[in-house]
Amino acid sequence: MKKQFSEEFLKELFSEISEANAEIRKYYPGDSPERQPVQTVYGGAQLFKSGSIKKIGELALQSMNEYGSDPEIFTDALGIKGDSSYKSSIHNKVIKKLESEAVEDFRIDFEDGFGIRPDSEEDETAMFTSGEVAKSMSEKTLSPFIGIRVKTLSDEMMRRALRTLDIFITNLTEKSNGILPDNFVVTLPKVTHIKHVSAFVKALKLLEKKNGLTEGSLKMEIMVETTQSVFDHKGNANLMSLIRESEGRCIAAHFGVYDYTALCDITARYQNMQHPVCDFARQIMKVTLAGTGIWLSDGATNIMPVPVHRGNDLTEDQKQGNRESIYRAWKISFEDIKHSLQSGFYQGWDLHPAQIPVRYAAVYDFFLEGLQQASERLINFIDKAAQATLVGDVFDDAATGQGLLNYFLRAYNCGAVTKEEITRTGLTEEDLRSRSFLKITENRQKRSKN
Repeated sequence: MKKQFSEEFLKELFSEISEANAEIRKYYPGDSPERQPVQTVYGGAQLFKSGSIKKIGELALQSMNEYGSDPEIFTDALGIKGDSSYKSSIHNKVIKKLESEAVEDFRIDFEDGFGIRPDSEEDETAMFTSGEVAKSMSEKTLSPFIGIRVKTLSDEMMRRALRTLDIFITNLTEKSNGILPDNFVVTLPKVTHIKHVSAFVKALKLLEKKNGLTEGSLKMEIMVETTQSVFDHKGNANLMSLIRESEGRCIAAHFGVYDYTALCDITARYQNMQHPVCDFARQIMKVTLAGTGIWLSDGATNIMPVPVHRGNDLTEDQKQGNRESIYRAWKISFEDIKHSLQSGFYQGWDLHPAQIPVRYAAVYDFFLEGLQQASERLINFIDKAAQATLVGDVFDDAATGQGLLNYFLRAYNCGAVTKEEITRTGLTEEDLRSRSFLKITENRQKRSKN
């Protein structure tokens, strides 16, 4: 057999290729198997107390009971298709979720939700809310994910932003004996330059050192709500640079619909979640950050599901007007959320308790409407994978199988599917979280022998 490649040549070539592969693995480790919340509820810092998250859940359930207690009426108002059994399944899952964990993620907002107030008032609010978070930690009444949003690092606001951050973290750790809440994060809005991120990281590092926190424990997320977040002043794609500048602290990028559309000179009448400029920004975010493990979150529908008539002695016409107002807002929110999900954004914001039932209905409908087909595809895929010759974790068309695994993991994490529904595919929770087809096939072989 005649060959032209010498071993020395191949060794040099393989070294170059391996170096490139290692670099790709460093920056693109893949999607995280950890649970990502499907929603973040934003609330003004001035309103937050230790019982706020529980109260929001109660209000969400109250709205559901008042306007969505009937499965057919609720699902029809949203536009959910399917037979009565399917609609009842969605409705039951939403009720169960609202009763058990209505708020998955909460952000105490010192920016738009708080506004511009005297320094003394923001100081007092930062002190008070940090104490209430510490109290909630001891009472175990926090949402699974929690954080704060500070003001932007503009020339006018940077001192205020860092002062609030300092007061909140310092007081919180003092009250909690140096312990942060689980899944705590700080949101940095209106990022326009990588130095915003690098400066913020320096601040987080100092707060960790001064308050006895473990290095790297203060995580952050950036908001993509300026055009400069997408492309820098030189016209280069900017998102990856912003993420790298965080030194591993940035776990998520949240899209800010209304600031972004305003900066794109879209008039207020047309600023909405599904505007084409938003789709463009989302696609840039998706393409740039795919495979990095950075969570992506969409923004919020700004049309609130609130009654137009108030009071206890309403006429039937007024009650009907309230229902129509609620259902109209619910429908818009539902369509916006489904649009986000179809774009690969599995998390979004809610600004009002009455939006929360729609969030879960949309998420559950998104996952359940394709459950049977996805189950069949995954079963067939795993059967074929078990017969394939694997090199590491890789085999032909692995990306397709990985997409199916991610689908089921997200569906399971958010409560759309149960363990029992997962096991019908031949998988276990351990299989899903491993995200490794090699381990999955090995586990199947072990189970079949037993």
